[in-house]
Amino acid sequence: MGWLSTFNERGAAFFDTVGGWIWGPPLLVLLVGTGLYLTFRLVFLQFRLLPYALKQVFSKNQDKDSKGDISHYQALTTAMAATIGTGNIAGVATAVVAGGPGAVFWMWITALVGMATKYSEALLAVRFRVENDKGEMSGGPMYYLERGLKNKSIGKFLGVLFAIFATMASFGIGNMVQSNTAASSLQESFSISPFVTGIVFTVLAALVILGGIKSIGKVTAFFVPIMGAFYILGGLLLIVLNIDLVPSAIRFIFEDAFTGSAVGGGLLGTVIRYGVARGVFSNEAGLGSAPIAAAAARTDYPARQALVSMTQVFFDTIIVCSITGIAIVMAGQWDAGLDGSALTSAAFSQFLGTGGSYIVTFGILFFTFSTILGWSYYGEKSIHYLAGATGVKIYRYIFIAFIFVGAVVSLDVVFNFSDVMNGLMAFPNLIGVLALSGIVVAETNKFLKIKRQEKK
Repeated sequence: MGWLSTFNERGAAFFDTVGGWIWGPPLLVLLVGTGLYLTFRLVFLQFRLLPYALKQVFSKNQDKDSKGDISHYQALTTAMAATIGTGNIAGVATAVVAGGPGAVFWMWITALVGMATKYSEALLAVRFRVENDKGEMSGGPMYYLERGLKNKSIGKFLGVLFAIFATMASFGIGNMVQSNTAASSLQESFSISPFVTGIVFTVLAALVILGGIKSIGKVTAFFVPIMGAFYILGGLLLIVLNIDLVPSAIRFIFEDAFTGSAVGGGLLGTVIRYGVARGVFSNEAGLGSAPIAAAAARTDYPARQALVSMTQVFFDTIIVCSITGIAIVMAGQWDAGLDGSALTSAAFSQFLGTGGSYIVTFGILFFTFSTILGWSYYGEKSIHYLAGATGVKIYRYIFIAFIFVGAVVSLDVVFNFSDVMNGLMAFPNLIGVLALSGIVVAETNKFLKIKRQEKK
């Protein structure tokens, strides 16, 4: 199969080049710039209302009488299922290797401004969602582009583009890349055949995916807290047991963020680029994927669900990615020739022994499976926008089949192709968010006024 190897090699190189252009300075500036612009327009809402938003996440009042398919919490966990993935383990390590420890700082900055973007996306998704004759909700960038922009032709065109890019990305970064990562990790750690992993992942995912968003919401509501707690507690144990190393690690992160001294030649731009790129890759703020899940939530006001959705970035990057980044810097192995999950595993093993590598392995296993579930819904809703209910039925079975394919084949070309699709998703989405930012502000002020009245 020499032709297949050649195709994979040349295809991977092509999409790697294209991905470098797409994920270059213009997109990174647009992503961070949008977050900054929204932060000022919303008067630093992500900081002012974060405690209230966290309270809403765990509130028992889930607006049962409001329209929607799932609760606030289930919408959040579905979105978190898609974002808390290999990026939190392998992506952070890649950022530190390529950009130095200072990249972690720029991941934090990206997350802090990205919370305003995530809030705005979610608010627009609920504000412009549509309901079918069965009472099921559909929403996301394709809907607020089409229904929100004044020029309906341009809005429809951008909506179709987003849906196409999101569908393609769902098969790559949301499917095959995840099952392949899990299969490789289990083969390395426990000598389990990728064929076996592929079958198990495929069957388990099918049982959930074929049940639709209500099934996905129930599973992620149970699954996400467990998988998150498993990795977070392991990471916190590592940090607490070596607390004497933490101050110097954090100091190094801050110093390198502004000097780039840990990167060859002191390339500060490289530190910022990889920190921003991997931060966005992890929490997906600005890409437009998570609002699709937010649109399904039962909520009385768009802003209420938007605040809940905003916390996704906080949990994903400020908590989970920070644990990975600090552990790697503490271990000091980022320039030892390791990369990705292997570097994270080495860092955890350095402090926790064999148990550390198991924490990373099982973290990857849980994270990849949850990402498949979350992205299956994103792709499903994108297909529904393009081809209706019939397209969804076909999509589900094809998506499930590709989980197995991903576990047993080489994925260089698919991974790089997915990078391109993810980047392309951001452009139409950010156009919509910026153009409709006035509606975001108006809906926010309306909700805050009601919130103040409720206190009286």
